[in-house]
Amino acid sequence: MTDKSRPAGYAMRAEYEVSCAEAKRLLDAGEAILLDCRTDDEWELVHVEGATHLPMHEIERRHDEIEGDKETRVLVMCHHGVRSLKVTLALQQLGFPEARSVVGGIDRWAEVVDPGVARYERGHGGCRLI
Repeated sequence: MTDKSRPAGYAMRAEYEVSCAEAKRLLDAGEAILLDCRTDDEWELVHVEGATHLPMHEIERRHDEIEGDKETRVLVMCHHGVRSLKVTLALQQLGFPEARSVVGGIDRWAEVVDPGVARYERGHGGCRLI
């Protein structure tokens, strides 16, 4: 059986990433926190309940606001998984070795974990629900 919580054929790197299914399991078990690194506009449009919002461009300046200690599992989410991977790498360099990017981001989350989370697209005119 394939893991539909990540794109087919995607070679996940366990030292940097987790699937949506694994993220959901860790969050439900209270073993991780969810950090959303999307823009303010994206966050206001839609977000996962219980996530902490800390935009990507503020990570280095505000990383000390992340709940828990440096050993806390911080799962980072963006729209599709590109920005969250960059933030994960930055957090690991800043002393959060357990930081991981959620593969596929909130878009994949909405598809396979929680269909109640609205999907959207980004464009030059901003974000809009799809």
